[in-house]
Amino acid sequence: MRLIVDHRTTYRFTAPQARLIQLLRVNPEDTHDQSVASWNVHVDCDARFRRGRDGFGNSTTMLYVDGPVDSIEITVSGEVLTNPSNGIVHGAHEPLPPALFLRETVLTMADLDMRDFARDVGLGEPLAALHALNGAVHRRFALDHGRPAAGQSAATAFQHPTATPRDLAQMFIAAARSLGIPARYVSGYSPACFGDDASPAPHGWAEAHVIGLGWVAFDSCTGLCADEAYVRVAVALDSAGAAPVAGSRLGEGEEALDVDLHVDRAGQ
Repeated sequence: MRLIVDHRTTYRFTAPQARLIQLLRVNPEDTHDQSVASWNVHVDCDARFRRGRDGFGNSTTMLYVDGPVDSIEITVSGEVLTNPSNGIVHGAHEPLPPALFLRETVLTMADLDMRDFARDVGLGEPLAALHALNGAVHRRFALDHGRPAAGQSAATAFQHPTATPRDLAQMFIAAARSLGIPARYVSGYSPACFGDDASPAPHGWAEAHVIGLGWVAFDSCTGLCADEAYVRVAVALDSAGAAPVAGSRLGEGEEALDVDLHVDRAGQ
């Protein structure tokens, strides 16, 4: 499948900023399951770029802009070719052992209710337990296409009747880890959960490690494994560690954020 991505992030400030520093995790990389045909990152002002990798092995771009800056637009665009893989991740850069992804974070800590939920539905051998858990999370919550609440944990989200893709992924991760299965957050792009009321934003799903198979991608938005309609970009222990854009600014005033995203299947 050929997926075409056009992702624009615009920051506007009520007062000029003296300096901006942004960490971008927006660069997909080639694996056995996806090939990057073209990819560009553009900024609408003078900026310095520095490419690198973070501690999880994700490709990163540090962006430095000297002011005064009233606004900045970051445009990410390109085409990625993907292959069917039954959700199994092949040939990705893996600098860390799977056991690291048993580590809980503030955002992915399972409370007693979540542990009971995981134990009740996650029966059987690990792969079957993960499929059951993914389906149960999908059925339990109505999908919320709005912007996620900043800093909301999986345990807090679990108490609500609706959940965003980010929260669904983090609940799946917390529940899987409570069963002793390594799991991690994935950020990237997919048209899988777009709807008429969807807030345009990069997508988030989960991967869990199964001995003998490796990392397997699960999307609780659909209740299925992630397929060839997904562009995998970054992984981390939680959504904060895989955020597409993070950074700081030097200056007074408030900021407003606008995101415009289109992910299209070529020929559709």
